Amino acid sequence: MKTRLMLLTSLAILVFCGRAIAQEPVVGVADPDSLFTSPDPKLNVNKQAAYHIMKDLLEANHWELADQWLTPEYHQHNPNVASGRDGVVKFFMSFRKPTPVPEHMKTKIVAVVAEGDLVIVVTPRELTDPRDPSKKYTTSWFDMWRFKDGKADEHWDGATINPPAPPKTN
Repeated sequence: MKTRLMLLTSLAILVFCGRAIAQEPVVGVADPDSLFTSPDPKLNVNKQAAYHIMKDLLEANHWELADQWLTPEYHQHNPNVASGRDGVVKFFMSFRKPTPVPEHMKTKIVAVVAEGDLVIVVTPRELTDPRDPSKKYTTSWFDMWRFKDGKADEHWDGATINPPAPPKTN
């Protein structure tokens, strides 16, 4: 009987307390630049292109450099952004201003994986807890590109359709 009570108590603690402490925060590595290299020459070219997409385009917003890293066709699988390099440039330039390109990446990076013509970059993402808006939690975001001749030709990420902007009030 005592063993059964201890087992039930332990189970209750795991169920009720485990939920509060179950998630470990998603954090980036100390030196994200080091993840964008490979001893394989083809993978290294693709990882370096992904590095410049992340640092020069997405981080510093220098979309005037997009022709160096994206093909004109640039097939986009994010439901909020049109395909084609011009569509992507227009999207990001509509709400982001350029900042100086940093010498080293400032974006937190969890992992960079390259295989064949694909490169996946995983970053931490902090979101508001929908169960308690006063709290935040972390999760993982990913961007994946297919490269063609050293430029990104196709892109996937975890994006969902953005809700409409709230009506403007006077």
